[in-house]
Amino acid sequence: MPATWIPVTVFAALAQTVRNAAQRHLTTELGTLGATLVRFLYGVPFAAAWLAAVLAFEPGTRIPPPDGAFASWLLLGSLGQIGAMALLLRVMEERNFALGVAYSKTEVLQVALFGLVFLGDPISPGSAAAVVLGTAGVFLLTSGWRSAWNPRAAVLGVACGGLFALSTVGYRGAELALAAPSFLAGAAFTLLMAQTLQSALLVAWLLLRDASVVARVLRAWRVSLIAGFTGAAASAGWFTAFAIEPVAHVRTLGLVELVFSYAVSRRLFRERLSGTEAAGMALLALGVAFITLAR
Repeated sequence: MPATWIPVTVFAALAQTVRNAAQRHLTTELGTLGATLVRFLYGVPFAAAWLAAVLAFEPGTRIPPPDGAFASWLLLGSLGQIGAMALLLRVMEERNFALGVAYSKTEVLQVALFGLVFLGDPISPGSAAAVVLGTAGVFLLTSGWRSAWNPRAAVLGVACGGLFALSTVGYRGAELALAAPSFLAGAAFTLLMAQTLQSALLVAWLLLRDASVVARVLRAWRVSLIAGFTGAAASAGWFTAFAIEPVAHVRTLGLVELVFSYAVSRRLFRERLSGTEAAGMALLALGVAFITLAR
């Protein structure tokens, strides 16, 4: 199943777009950290259900006992993701949201390097071209070039992208260390462990800083279930793709999420693409084509 990762990644990007729309509503009511907690906490039951479904679909499959290497990679992935989100908020505080998003997407470049160094994932000429084209497209779509000389935002944004990249590498490393007999079972188990760990860490942090946020998250369970379900579905797709394919390929194809986001924006808000944005979309499309065809 060499091409299985392609539809799985596209599904993950689409589910993530829906989850982002759901979280936008919750941010106003729960705050940024509260909405972030919803993403993990309410995703745990769905992640557990997904693991149970995979094990039922593959009877006889046993999950190997997690070892220290699995735990270390999982911790790297979980903390990296939380830290990246925090840094992205700092960039927003700099009143430079577009640049922060653009630089956070340098994750695609950094994950290719980290995947090669830490996991030995190869980078073919086609993959390198896709990474460069996709990243250039992201910068044009977010108009990052116009404010590219803001040193503080640049440092924070690149650090954000670096943590997202480390998080991705950590999750793939955990799946490889687990060495489950089935990539589906290994991905589902790693997802459940990651969401459980992140939920525990965020709940502990919020209880120390502002326990009322946790109470509001629990009261908003009806709406939060939507974000939890779509978040778990997106993560299931990402984790499954990571178990099959090098992270640089997955994250580059995952940039198709921006196409979905722009489609939603155009449909709901009747917005038109500028010339720069159209050029960015074209580069992004070329990057996606390279990563799927020039293997």
